[in-house]
Amino acid sequence: MSETLERWGSKRAFILAVTGAAVGLGNIWRFPYVAGENGGAAFLLIYVAFVLLLGIPVMMAEILIGRAGRRGPIQALGTLAAEAGASRHWRWLGLFGAFTVFCILSFYSVVSGWSIEFLVASVNGNFDGASAAEIGAGFESFLANPGLLIFNHSLFLFMTMTVVAAGVAKGLERLNNLLMPLLYGLLLLLAIYATTTSGFGMALSWLFLPSFEDVTADVVLHAMGHAFFTLAVGACALMAYGAYMPDEQSLPKAAFAVAVLDISVALLAGIAIFSVVFAQGMDPADGPGLMFVTLPIAFSELPWGSLWLSVFFLLLLLATWTSAINLAEPMVATLQGLGWRRSISTAVVAISVWLLGLLSAFSFSTLAEFRPLFGRNIFELVSSIPPDIFLPLGGLFIAIFAAWVMPQAMVVKALGVGEGGYVVWRNLVRWVSIPLTFIVLLGGLL
Repeated sequence: MSETLERWGSKRAFILAVTGAAVGLGNIWRFPYVAGENGGAAFLLIYVAFVLLLGIPVMMAEILIGRAGRRGPIQALGTLAAEAGASRHWRWLGLFGAFTVFCILSFYSVVSGWSIEFLVASVNGNFDGASAAEIGAGFESFLANPGLLIFNHSLFLFMTMTVVAAGVAKGLERLNNLLMPLLYGLLLLLAIYATTTSGFGMALSWLFLPSFEDVTADVVLHAMGHAFFTLAVGACALMAYGAYMPDEQSLPKAAFAVAVLDISVALLAGIAIFSVVFAQGMDPADGPGLMFVTLPIAFSELPWGSLWLSVFFLLLLLATWTSAINLAEPMVATLQGLGWRRSISTAVVAISVWLLGLLSAFSFSTLAEFRPLFGRNIFELVSSIPPDIFLPLGGLFIAIFAAWVMPQAMVVKALGVGEGGYVVWRNLVRWVSIPLTFIVLLGGLL
């Protein structure tokens, strides 16, 4: 079979690319408020356990399919299924993954546009001396302004797709090599600043001293779901990156490195955010508004608050930008696999994502009363159903394909761990990861 022509230039480039896809809103926006709502340290421990038992094995399954197929997800799945004597209908899993990423990127671009607006506002000192009521009202006013939301959504998507259009080596790899170290540098800077606040000790206790009496089935389910969401598993995005993976690279080592980097971002973000929140005596369980309402209120009361808030929103923008770039690539790769040129594929993806994103942007104003399903508006549906249902469903079938359908010799070669390592991975995926993924899926459906 024909192979993809491009490869990541180094082992480091692959790890940074997969980390770039994984690190984003899930770590910096979603993790703090989900941890806040589910008890802090106990949630964190359960989440880390599920990253090891669920996230890493399924991540390896997804990457190895791309590595074995060396083509876009649809073509790789179809070809590998045929070689295994299985139904070629497995290739539609690649199309389902592309649709999942398409939905996620549409709302992702809208929310990421918020970080642009808040970065500009922070640099301008708009939150200095503002009351909690004024900051909350300002956020509501911003959401109710469709023109402003669409402008920021469009700007963010333009930033994203121009990089994707440049290709793997000139676009994604070059920007990942530049922005990922910068992202970690900013995060460390914020964490160091957190040590100077009065809430630092409370933040450490909140994150690292678990209290298990408050752990419920919902807390466990949220931890499982977040482990899945934060590693960008289940949408065939990592499958596309596996196709570019260097032949000599160790897949288990790369997957573990990505998981460590991903968790470290969540931890550092949690330390920085909760230190500021506790320093002002605020509630860590403020939900999704923690990022765009609670933090501006907290920082407005601190010395040099505008500066540090600007650093924080710059960090958020960089994280979402790298993540969006690395999520858009698999959709472009899928269209390229159908014979389309990269430039045309990128334009089609950009326009399609932009159009669907308009529905999310209008969900806070013109379409606020349009609630077609479960009493939710378009933004609430698009930001919940793909992450909570589509990702685990895709991950379930990816794990089944890799652990049950692909021939052993093919998987051993793609894993690069020998027969013994393959047996350990296969049993973990078959008897631990797949049942846990099914539970995550049921949790999203119920």
